[in-house]
Amino acid sequence: MNSKQYAVLGLGIFGSTVATTLAEYGCEVIAVDQDESCVERVADEVTKAVVANVTDQEELRAIGIEDIDVAIVAIGTHLEEAVLATMNLKELGVPYVIAKAKNKQFMKILEKVGANKVIRAEKDMGLKVAKSLLRKSIVDLVELDEDYSVVEIKAPLDWVGKNFIDLNIRRVYNMNIIGIKHGDEDHLSLDVAPEYMIQNGDHFLVIGKTKELERFDYMTK
Repeated sequence: MNSKQYAVLGLGIFGSTVATTLAEYGCEVIAVDQDESCVERVADEVTKAVVANVTDQEELRAIGIEDIDVAIVAIGTHLEEAVLATMNLKELGVPYVIAKAKNKQFMKILEKVGANKVIRAEKDMGLKVAKSLLRKSIVDLVELDEDYSVVEIKAPLDWVGKNFIDLNIRRVYNMNIIGIKHGDEDHLSLDVAPEYMIQNGDHFLVIGKTKELERFDYMTK
């Protein structure tokens, strides 16, 4: 599993979705907002949910932001708050900060104050929707950071009837299988035996480099 720790600052629809999705995939997530009702909404789903002012560096320090590997600033419509939050995160030593921007002007400013990556939610979502329509085996994809993703894939036809030892998936496909769902079952099992004989309709939860996973999907028949 991914061992990085994440923080999400701002728990509107975008921020809360990022926080709970990362948590669903087993990541440690600190969710932060100054609105208590937003914090309560995700409290049972993330590692820690905190009411705090994201523009106050000392409040962020007090909740352990210095130990975070990746932070997402999900305050795209309030530029001043987003800028201060981004600056605070970088000054506290967070190595990788992703910020949400509502337009190109906001994007440039957030990049100048230290954001490692700035996303424009509507534009990026349009790209993701288009890519999802082109996928063959990938059912769902969650980007953990700039390089790695967790994806759910359907078992390719040429995997059926073989086991993981035969396929040597880690070496051949540069991915790690971390879970399995059989057919239409909703239950995800993390007990993946190397000798398991893959069946048609199986789904796998996989972690790997995003580019490698997308290349695998492109090559799938």
